[in-house]
Amino acid sequence: MTGVDVAGLTELRATQPDSIGKAWAARRRRDLLRSDGRLLLVAADHPARGALGVRDDPRAMESRHDLLERLVEAVSRPGVDGVLGTPDVLDDLLLLGALEGKVVVGSMNRGGLQGASFELDDRFTAYRAEDIAACGLDGGKTLTRICYDDPGTVATLEATAAAVNELAARGLMAMVEPFLSERREGRVVNLLDPDSTIRSIHIAAGLGGSSARTWLKLPVVDELERVMAATTLPTLLLGGDPKGDPDDTYASWGAALTLPPVRGLVVGRALLYPPDGDVAAAVDIAGELVHGTAS
Repeated sequence: MTGVDVAGLTELRATQPDSIGKAWAARRRRDLLRSDGRLLLVAADHPARGALGVRDDPRAMESRHDLLERLVEAVSRPGVDGVLGTPDVLDDLLLLGALEGKVVVGSMNRGGLQGASFELDDRFTAYRAEDIAACGLDGGKTLTRICYDDPGTVATLEATAAAVNELAARGLMAMVEPFLSERREGRVVNLLDPDSTIRSIHIAAGLGGSSARTWLKLPVVDELERVMAATTLPTLLLGGDPKGDPDDTYASWGAALTLPPVRGLVVGRALLYPPDGDVAAAVDIAGELVHGTAS
């Protein structure tokens, strides 16, 4: 992987903090979609929620240097359209020149820290709609976990609706990632059965005063054809925490991409931390699945 000058990033942040805003203003942008109408985004917003684990390694994402090297490698591949991340990660990638001509989506609510007693109180603590517009990003993403036994859920729903409204008013994508969730032995678990996913889709699709700019980010679950029949909103499928044989994962993505509402993938750990360590090869497979070619 290409080396990243972390010391240079810190020096620039310490001595020229205004360079970040100037770089966002000067960044070369592109249309949201290619001519094929599809998207492949690499996700890098997990660390800001305290979620650093990949497979059986709970500290896999703890090194920012290592994560940035993997991201720069992934984003450089021709099949990748852009990145989803929090301000700290995206600012680093910007300063490294990795976001030129790329789609960039800002992650908005990171307050629900993994494993915390307040995990389902997922307040909007990262990008605001005005920040996303000011930086010239292409949209904002919300994690919207819905727990019927947690009264804090209604605050998350209200905040998500406000974000949908504020992004739509600025002509920007609102990427909503909904789950029905519950607590089991003190741990938040997302329900990944078809019926729960369908219910989450209907709840999420109705948030905000306009659905014109709303996209969904959904897991690959069983009976996906029935699940995707629940919406007309353009949908990106998430990779999730990688488990099992990568070939099985790629096969499930390929089958899912044939469904009409599905317009692409948003994948993080499965591509950035493949079992064999070959980030470029993993990303190129995903690019082939989404765009029909890795070039």
